Formats: sequence, structure tokens, C-alpha cells
Amino acid sequence: MQLSEVLTGTPLLAELPPELARAEVTGLAYDSRQVEPGFLFFAFAGAHADGREFARQAREKGALAVVSEAEAPADFEGVWIRTEHGRRTLALASRAFYGFADRRLGLTGITGTNGKTTTGFLIDSILRAAGKTTALVGTIEYRLGPKVLPAVNTTPESLDLHRLFAELEGIGGTHATMEISSHALALGRVYGIEFHTAVFTNLTRDHLDFHHTMEDYFAAKRLLFTGSGAAAPRYSVLNRDDEWGRKLAPAGNRTAADSTLLWYGLGQEAMVRARHIHSGLNGLRFEVVFDKVKFEVRSPLIGKINVYNILAACSAGMTYQLPPETIVRGIAACAGVPGRFERVDEGQPFAVVVDYSHTDDALRNAISVARTLNPKRVITVFGCGGDRDRTKRPIMGQVAGSLSDLVIVTSDNPRSEEPLQIMNDVMVGVRRTDTRTIIEPDRAVAIRKAVEEARPGDIILLAGKGHETYQIFKDRTIHFDDREVAREVLRSFGFRRKEE
Repeated sequence: MQLSEVLTGTPLLAELPPELARAEVTGLAYDSRQVEPGFLFFAFAGAHADGREFARQAREKGALAVVSEAEAPADFEGVWIRTEHGRRTLALASRAFYGFADRRLGLTGITGTNGKTTTGFLIDSILRAAGKTTALVGTIEYRLGPKVLPAVNTTPESLDLHRLFAELEGIGGTHATMEISSHALALGRVYGIEFHTAVFTNLTRDHLDFHHTMEDYFAAKRLLFTGSGAAAPRYSVLNRDDEWGRKLAPAGNRTAADSTLLWYGLGQEAMVRARHIHSGLNGLRFEVVFDKVKFEVRSPLIGKINVYNILAACSAGMTYQLPPETIVRGIAACAGVPGRFERVDEGQPFAVVVDYSHTDDALRNAISVARTLNPKRVITVFGCGGDRDRTKRPIMGQVAGSLSDLVIVTSDNPRSEEPLQIMNDVMVGVRRTDTRTIIEPDRAVAIRKAVEEARPGDIILLAGKGHETYQIFKDRTIHFDDREVAREVLRSFGFRRKEE
């Protein structure tokens, strides 16, 4: 493909010389290690490095040109193309290079603070139940048809997304479901993508280290529904019970000129709503009502928050005109999501649950779900991540203290911060309650202490890390999986599942 075709419609600061415009582009890269002869190398500032530092390396590997919003280094001798916005240019160039696959695929984007991963798994399960070949992109993993790939970011860079879309088309795929993070929207990773359906779960305090205010955080989320470099999605699926969801459609019936709206929720004002809800340790059963259509769903997922996730997924399925029986099969087939209220069962007389809840609202939801199971006590083990929004730490501490019978404050991913300082921030909130608290910076020891404290009928909630299999410290990253550690601790106490 000629360079002029790849960069058509991108915000360049100067017109390409005719000879350069006709040059053949063989590939795109934003990592100089991936550059091959004839590639365009996109140099933009990342979280830890400035891409311009690798421009010379890219040129030495045969890059046709470097594209950047910054000026070329004084000693750079290759072709340097200036643009107004590096990531947006990468997004548009990637879309063109891979043949505008997003125009032909049914793309669903899910944004919000909590519930994105579970909703994504549910929607993908519904589409597979309909016989579709799909892709799923999210926090836990990426799926491409039958393949499961490791997740690097919740939402990958635009180049990786468009490459995945092309690969999906290559295997006969028709639909892709993606978690869309606020970072991805703010940075332009999904700029120019045409979404069929956009889903909003909820908005609660998170990522304020990046966005600074809730209004800025919401403004980033809103981009998915107004269209970021592309038209608004054909359908917008919004949580009617969330105050920020209602702000996406203040007029009550539309988010953007060309987007058809589906409200979901538990109240009568929702278009897609749930009633006759039955919830227990074995899962959920309830009736979905949409206009004159009614159908019962059964799911092994637990708790009120998953009623919302299931309603969102049902609504998304309806935007693809899938019949109720297909939606029902898809919901039932989604057996669970790693690290989302996931049980660790070694035959012990108390429950151990691992959950990814790392915001105050998510922690409140997780403990509330545990309470609905009528335990004798709830023992909550949690910490807060380092180098992230500090303002949520005392709030999470107060939530844990006010809803739990015993709180064990420990480390999450302390990163460059001292674990004890993070825990002190958390304790500011815990001390506003009179709940008994144990402070233990070693997460493995904290889990052991929880098991030592547990009595028959209790629930231990290991919150914060969920599916993660690592722990990040200032000077090292170690393997750490709450589920593995909990299982090892339980077995050290002599518990074993009966089938073993």
C-alpha cells in the first residue's frame, strides 16, 4: 500500500512530497523492535519512554519513515513526518492499512468502572451461542476464535486492534467484543473505529491519578457514545440506574443523533429490566422484560451486580437482533469469569472467594454479594495499589470496615510506594469504624491469618487482585495468585476436595 493511502485523512502538518507519497509501506510499528524494511515507525511518548529515542534504531532496521507529533532530533537523518496527534494518526493509518475491517465486523465496546470484563464475557458467550466466530478483548485475556492470547492492556493500541480485526476476518469471524478503558479513549487507541454497539456499565471513583476529576473521567467515557473520530455507535446500551449513565442521555431517549438507545436496569423506567430475581450460592435466576417480550435467564454468576451485567449483555444481544432463546443459552453457558467472585473450594466449612474489586464501589458490591449468601461473618482481606489514586484508599478502608466483621489490611501491588504507607492511608478509613482489624503487609501471611480466623459458615473475601498472577514491588515483580495461595493454605490445614 502506498504511503499516501496509509496516511489519507490523518492530521499531517505538511503535505507529503510526491515521491515519498508513492513509496510502498510494508507494515506499521510503534515498537522499534518490531520494525522491518519498509515499515512506518510511529514515535510518541509512552508512560515510561519517548518513542523518539528509538527513531535511529528504527531507521537502521529499514523504516521508511518516522511519524511523530514532535520535532525530529537534531541528529536524525531519515524521513520524519510531523502530525498533529501521534496516536490518532497511528489509529487512522492502522485502520487503512488493515482494510477498514471495523466497517464489516459487528463491534461492541464496553466502558464503565466496574463490570466491563464480566459483561464482555457474557456478550461473547451470547454471540458464540448464535454460532458466530468472535474475538474478545479485555483485562483478563484476548480471544481470537478458538485461540486465547495474553492481555497486555485492557484495550490494546490501535495497531494491535486493527491487526486483530483483520485476523478475525481471515478466519471467518464476524463479531468482536471489547472492554474500552478510559485511558484508551483519552489517548486515542480506539480513535476512528466504527462501533455497532456501545455499552455503559457504571461510573465510580477510579483512575483519578490520570484523569484528576470525575468530570474528566466521565468525559473520556462519553467519547465512546458520541463517536471518537467516527460516527456515534448505531446502538447505545446504558445503565438507567446509574447517575452518570443518565447523564449520557439527558434528553432521555438518545445519546447522539444517530444512536438508538436501550436503557437497562431494575427500575420501571428501564426498557430492559429484571424482575422476580432469585439469587444464591448456585447463581441467579430472573425474568428479563423488554416491551412485550419476556424470558427467563439462569446464570451461575452470583449477586446483584451480575444482574446488571446480564441485563447489559442481553441488551447488547438484542441490538444484533438475536432471539431470546439464543440469549438465554449464551447467558447459561458463561460459567464464570476468572477472579470475579471466584470460589476456592477445598472442602473447607467456610467459603473463600477471590474478587478483582479494587475500587470502593466494587468492594462494596463484593461484600454485599457475600452478605446476601447469609454467612455468619465476612472476613475481608484487601489492599490498595501503589502509584495509583490515593484518595480512594481511606474510602475503601471505610467500606471494608463498615460492611465486614473482620478486616485484614495487606498489600496489593505496592509498586514504587512503601507498603506500610499505603496501608496507613487505608487505615484512616478503617478507623472510622469499630471493626476489628489486622494489619499484615505480607499478602500470603494475610491470607493464612484469614483462614486461621475463619469459622464454619464464614466467608473470606480476598479482594483486589482477582485474576492477576503477579505482585509488583519497587524492585521486583513476583508470581502471586490469590487463588493458588488460598488453595495452598487451605491444604496446609488439611482440607481437600472430596474428588481427590
